[in-house]
Amino acid sequence: MVIERFRKRDAEPVYRRFRDRGRLMPEGLHYRASWVEKYLDRCFQLMECDDERLFQDWMANWNDLMDFEIVPVTTSDEMRKMMFPRV
Repeated sequence: MVIERFRKRDAEPVYRRFRDRGRLMPEGLHYRASWVEKYLDRCFQLMECDDERLFQDWMANWNDLMDFEIVPVTTSDEMRKMMFPRV
């Protein structure tokens, strides 16, 4: 899960760049879904990749407009299977 914080709560430059240039993601990094806070403070993006270094390449294209927090997540079902493989 990627948590993006729009600088100065200003999402307009982010959406402008996205409109003009797309997500600017490196090969191997996959966008799944996103949610934006109502008051444009943060965006939560679910993304997937096998190499976490790809996040650094992607964030370099956006870090002038927002700050990032990367939180590794898994589904509840996957976690249950890891915790209780025989159930």
